[in-house]
Amino acid sequence: MAFIKKLKLELFNKIEWYNSCNSVAHITIGGFKANENQLEKYRQKLFKIADTLTPVPIYLDHFDAYEESRTFFISPSEESKLCLKPMMKKIQDALLISSKDRSDDPHISIGRNLTPENIKIARDLFKTINMSFLCDTIILREFDPIKKQYFILETFPFGSNPQPELIQGSLF
Repeated sequence: MAFIKKLKLELFNKIEWYNSCNSVAHITIGGFKANENQLEKYRQKLFKIADTLTPVPIYLDHFDAYEESRTFFISPSEESKLCLKPMMKKIQDALLISSKDRSDDPHISIGRNLTPENIKIARDLFKTINMSFLCDTIILREFDPIKKQYFILETFPFGSNPQPELIQGSLF
């Protein structure tokens, strides 16, 4: 996370303030709105899901951009994406996150809503990356509309306790 913060600061020093410049490094799974009662149900589901997940090493191997959403990001390797996507889908399905609020391509955003010129600056500034981290936690964050930042509500460490698959049987 410290390394990603350093990259964001480098970009900030070139283009000044931009969306996500103060955001802590993360891979977005999806967003939802909830009141206090709903939030407690989400917490319970996240605890149960996290308990079934096993930590997995993630390799970040290139920078890229989504031109449509004007987002510059770090991308995991294809092998890492194969590990992340099923976890993300499991969480999204359990929390009933709508398709419009889901992230289907794992990535770590450096900057969002950048102009095409600023994406070019980011591409020129950041050419290669080769790093890894252990994905071992789900983090629940809440948006603060005053500060216009997300802050961490709770963390759910992976428990490495996979649930046995249900097998349908028949007595007759």
